[in-house]
Amino acid sequence: MSKKGRVLVAMSGGVDSSVAAVMLHEQGYEVIGITMKTWDYASSGGSSKETGCCSLDSINDARMLAVNYGFPHYILDIRDEFGDFVIDNFVDEYIAGRTPNPCVLCNTHIKWEALMKRADKLDCEFIATGHYANIRQHDNGRYVISKGKDEHKDQSYVLWGVSQENLGRTQFPLGKFAKSEIRQMALDMGQKELANKSESYEICFVPDNDYRSFLRHKRPTLDQEIGPGNFLLSDGTVVGKHIGYPYFTIGQRKGLGIALGKPMFVIQILPESNSVVLGEEHELERTQAFVKNINLVKYASIEEPMEAITKIRYKDAGALSTITQQGDIMKVDFTHTVKGIAPGQSAVFYEGDDLLGGGFLMKEEF
Repeated sequence: MSKKGRVLVAMSGGVDSSVAAVMLHEQGYEVIGITMKTWDYASSGGSSKETGCCSLDSINDARMLAVNYGFPHYILDIRDEFGDFVIDNFVDEYIAGRTPNPCVLCNTHIKWEALMKRADKLDCEFIATGHYANIRQHDNGRYVISKGKDEHKDQSYVLWGVSQENLGRTQFPLGKFAKSEIRQMALDMGQKELANKSESYEICFVPDNDYRSFLRHKRPTLDQEIGPGNFLLSDGTVVGKHIGYPYFTIGQRKGLGIALGKPMFVIQILPESNSVVLGEEHELERTQAFVKNINLVKYASIEEPMEAITKIRYKDAGALSTITQQGDIMKVDFTHTVKGIAPGQSAVFYEGDDLLGGGFLMKEEF
């Protein structure tokens, strides 16, 4: 065995995970590559050619890279595990009037657990992924995730749910590099096609990013169960009809199917009455939020209210706030108003570049 140890690398076939695997191989680790098949278009209702991390082409790309560099590669079919948990939750959350966060659930409950289970079977001390984030052990003994060097690619937001036990065996080789540097490394490796691979920002199991069609495919009777409902203003005035509340998200402006003479946004979803509340942009503003299912990363608990930057969506720049832990709930008081707090999405807390932890945004009725 290598002096550096044996590491199981999650390889999607994309440029990031491929370069991560080669980087660790060249650093002297004994690398084992693994590609997880989490879904396929057929089960998602798609008709187009498979693309992305779970396609046959991507699996073959990952395997060929491993062959070229002389390390083993395995394919792991976790479609049943993934589908039962992540996809069922995705559908259930929309039906509950919330906006799901499937990447966080997948990382927390599926990918890391699947990787750790196989790492143990293969006697791997570590696992590694191509996420743009950093990890270190804090003076208090806890493992801390911090933002990646490339602020446009930083993926710490989707990692808040990973347990301390799993973080202790995790490596993020790309954290100290920009995306442009990773593409250049791929070119330097002679992997021109890999270096020029396009990226997908869509949910991996939703064909063409059309979540409405996906919901109908997974729940064929959904339209009959729920049916049309009312668009309301915040004062309760009915202003029109919609196709059903699960097909809308907080902050949505386009695709409403109604024109009221000025830009209107979804500001609230009321599943119990199948109503969607519309308002002007300023009506999305909030100064407080509550977050459930919290997982703390940097500290075991937050005993006193503390200042933090809170991100309420992946591409959010973050807002200055005071966070107060109340048992399993985190109360967030924003210094300035924020727009579009969507129940079901993740709220993630930072101290500087360090990830304090995160959880799921709750409905305002709390």
